Amino acid sequence: MQDKDFWLDREKAETKSKKLEELKDEVKIWEELEKETDSLFSLAQEAEKEKDYSLKQEIEIKLKEAEDKFKKLEFFILFKDKYDSANAIFAIHAGTGGIDAQDWAEMLLRMFLRFCERKGYAVKIIDKSEGNEAGIKSVTLEIKGHFAYGFLKSEAGVHRLVRISPYDAEKMRHTSFALVEVIPELEELEEVKIEDKDLRIDTFLSSGHGGQSVQTTYSAVRIVHLPTKITVSCQNERSQKQNKETAMRILKSKLHQLYLQEQQKEKQMLRGEYTQGSWGNQIRSYVLQPYKMVKDHRTKFETANVEDILDGKLDDFIEAYLKWKK
Repeated sequence: MQDKDFWLDREKAETKSKKLEELKDEVKIWEELEKETDSLFSLAQEAEKEKDYSLKQEIEIKLKEAEDKFKKLEFFILFKDKYDSANAIFAIHAGTGGIDAQDWAEMLLRMFLRFCERKGYAVKIIDKSEGNEAGIKSVTLEIKGHFAYGFLKSEAGVHRLVRISPYDAEKMRHTSFALVEVIPELEELEEVKIEDKDLRIDTFLSSGHGGQSVQTTYSAVRIVHLPTKITVSCQNERSQKQNKETAMRILKSKLHQLYLQEQQKEKQMLRGEYTQGSWGNQIRSYVLQPYKMVKDHRTKFETANVEDILDGKLDDFIEAYLKWKK
């Protein structure tokens, strides 16, 4: 931050400044806990030396308070992967199930928006495709906040919903699927080199919010990376230039994720442990009828409190996943 050119790129500078404040706050919390425990230890030594056992109850109360604080902080030790502290690019795609799947995708969008609201994360909708009759076909979000990727990486995969369909006149039970993608938003990526010849860039009329100027100009941008067929769209910003910059940033993060997956795949194949992922391999099931249950198929963690989960209270599932990965 002392570099004379630090503020030339204001957006990057503000991101780094916020990161510094978050790290300072984190260190401060640990330092305060260290002081409390040191003070408690000294008090216990003094009580033992003076044979003043009347302090025992006070010490036990303070010890319990320190332990409770430590348990909350201990959760963050689970964030040990390289990109856990990064912002997240988060996408939801409706899968098998027609209107029900599109409605389910919108329910998941609300659930994750509520989760981000509780965490104090800033969320921006980068691209959104509405369903023809209800719900959404897909949505891409940019989520900014401390450990945004670390918290949300547990949600990547297929989410399965079982319920009586509100769109079925016969009130039959339907199973719907939605795919969630989560990648860290990254800045400088040495492994990712993008040639202009490998890109196809299309512009189109934005269908998002932003006023009349957005609706009547070709501000929306779609970038296709021809070698990998990865496609990224952005229509949230007012100008075509801003949308292109955002789309390129997301494309670079996706290509880096692909690079890491290929590296991991090669290692797993050498060990003979690689298994191909597929659409049917759901990570979590949400059952609303004939009983209520949300179950994570990786960690086996489950709860009958479906309403809280759909309202974004996902911490127990996330903690179970991080401990399972550990």
